[in-house]
Amino acid sequence: MDLRSKPLIYSCSGCSSAAQMANYIAVSADRAGDAEMSCIVGVGGNVKKLVKTAKSGRKIVVIDGCPLACAKACLTNHGIEPAVHTELSKLGVKKLQHGDFDRDQAHEILESVRQVLRELQ
Repeated sequence: MDLRSKPLIYSCSGCSSAAQMANYIAVSADRAGDAEMSCIVGVGGNVKKLVKTAKSGRKIVVIDGCPLACAKACLTNHGIEPAVHTELSKLGVKKLQHGDFDRDQAHEILESVRQVLRELQ
Protein backbone atom coordinates (compact mmCIF):
# COMPACT_ATOMS: atom_id res chain seq x y z
CA MET A 1 0.00 0.00 0.00
CA ASP A 2 1.23 3.46 -0.94
CA LEU A 3 2.21 5.52 2.13
CA ARG A 4 0.05 8.41 0.91
CA SER A 5 -3.05 6.24 1.22
CA LYS A 6 -2.40 5.61 4.92
CA PRO A 7 -3.79 7.84 7.66
CA LEU A 8 -1.74 10.78 8.86
CA ILE A 9 -0.68 10.79 12.50
CA TYR A 10 0.27 13.85 14.51
CA SER A 11 1.38 14.13 18.11
CA CYS A 12 2.41 16.68 20.63
CA SER A 13 6.05 16.44 21.53
CA GLY A 14 6.52 18.80 24.44
CA CYS A 15 8.88 18.33 27.36
CA SER A 16 6.63 16.36 29.74
CA SER A 17 6.62 12.60 30.00
CA ALA A 18 3.09 12.48 28.56
CA ALA A 19 4.10 14.56 25.55
CA GLN A 20 7.14 12.41 24.91
CA MET A 21 4.96 9.29 25.14
CA ALA A 22 2.60 10.78 22.54
CA ASN A 23 5.53 11.42 20.22
CA TYR A 24 6.96 7.94 20.84
CA ILE A 25 3.64 6.32 19.96
CA ALA A 26 3.25 8.34 16.76
CA VAL A 27 6.82 7.69 15.64
CA SER A 28 6.42 3.98 16.38
CA ALA A 29 3.21 3.80 14.31
CA ASP A 30 4.99 5.59 11.47
CA ARG A 31 8.00 3.27 11.59
CA ALA A 32 5.71 0.22 11.64
CA GLY A 33 4.04 1.47 8.45
CA ASP A 34 0.61 1.90 10.04
CA ALA A 35 0.45 5.63 9.32
CA GLU A 36 2.49 8.50 8.00
CA MET A 37 3.63 10.89 10.69
CA SER A 38 3.72 14.51 9.71
CA CYS A 39 5.00 17.58 11.52
CA ILE A 40 2.42 19.27 13.73
CA VAL A 41 4.81 22.15 14.45
CA GLY A 42 4.89 22.88 10.73
CA VAL A 43 1.09 22.99 10.66
CA GLY A 44 1.07 25.25 13.71
CA GLY A 45 3.77 27.40 12.10
CA ASN A 46 1.71 27.70 8.92
CA VAL A 47 4.32 26.02 6.68
CA LYS A 48 2.45 25.77 3.37
CA LYS A 49 3.63 22.30 2.35
CA LEU A 50 2.76 20.81 5.74
CA VAL A 51 -0.62 22.55 5.91
CA LYS A 52 -1.36 21.21 2.42
CA THR A 53 -0.53 17.68 3.61
CA ALA A 54 -2.85 18.11 6.60
CA LYS A 55 -5.64 19.36 4.32
CA SER A 56 -5.17 16.55 1.78
CA GLY A 57 -8.33 14.75 2.85
CA ARG A 58 -6.56 11.81 4.42
CA LYS A 59 -7.85 10.49 7.71
CA ILE A 60 -6.01 12.00 10.65
CA VAL A 61 -5.19 10.61 14.08
CA VAL A 62 -3.93 13.01 16.75
CA ILE A 63 -2.28 12.01 20.00
CA ASP A 64 -2.03 14.64 22.72
CA GLY A 65 -0.40 14.03 26.07
CA CYS A 66 -2.60 16.25 28.21
CA PRO A 67 -5.84 18.28 28.24
CA LEU A 68 -4.13 21.27 26.63
CA ALA A 69 -4.52 19.35 23.32
CA CYS A 70 -1.93 21.46 21.51
CA ALA A 71 -1.59 19.14 18.52
CA LYS A 72 -5.34 19.12 17.93
CA ALA A 73 -5.43 22.91 18.31
CA CYS A 74 -2.82 23.32 15.55
CA LEU A 75 -5.13 21.47 13.17
CA THR A 76 -8.28 23.22 14.39
CA ASN A 77 -6.66 26.58 13.61
CA HIS A 78 -6.70 25.46 9.96
CA GLY A 79 -10.26 24.12 10.07
CA ILE A 80 -9.09 20.49 10.18
CA GLU A 81 -10.89 17.98 12.40
CA PRO A 82 -9.13 14.67 13.09
CA ALA A 83 -10.95 11.37 12.63
CA VAL A 84 -9.55 10.27 15.98
CA HIS A 85 -8.19 12.32 18.87
CA THR A 86 -6.51 10.50 21.76
CA GLU A 87 -5.64 12.36 24.92
CA LEU A 88 -3.23 10.23 26.94
CA SER A 89 -4.18 11.76 30.28
CA LYS A 90 -7.69 10.30 29.81
CA LEU A 91 -6.02 6.89 29.54
CA GLY A 92 -4.33 7.27 32.91
CA VAL A 93 -1.01 8.61 31.67
CA LYS A 94 0.62 10.85 34.25
CA LYS A 95 2.19 14.10 33.10
CA LEU A 96 5.57 14.44 34.77
CA GLN A 97 7.99 17.28 34.28
CA HIS A 98 11.66 16.25 34.14
CA GLY A 99 10.79 12.55 34.03
CA ASP A 100 10.43 9.76 31.51
CA PHE A 101 7.26 7.98 30.46
CA ASP A 102 6.39 4.39 31.38
CA ARG A 103 7.50 2.22 28.43
CA ASP A 104 5.13 -0.64 29.30
CA GLN A 105 2.17 1.73 29.38
CA ALA A 106 3.31 3.28 26.08
CA HIS A 107 3.43 -0.13 24.39
CA GLU A 108 -0.09 -0.96 25.58
CA ILE A 109 -1.44 2.31 24.20
CA LEU A 110 0.59 1.91 21.00
CA GLU A 111 -1.13 -1.40 20.30
CA SER A 112 -4.57 0.19 20.67
CA VAL A 113 -3.55 3.11 18.42
CA ARG A 114 -2.21 0.70 15.79
CA GLN A 115 -5.55 -1.12 15.84
CA VAL A 116 -7.42 2.16 15.29
CA LEU A 117 -5.09 2.99 12.40
CA ARG A 118 -5.72 -0.39 10.75
CA GLU A 119 -9.47 0.17 11.04
CA LEU A 120 -9.17 3.57 9.33
CA GLN A 121 -7.51 2.10 6.22
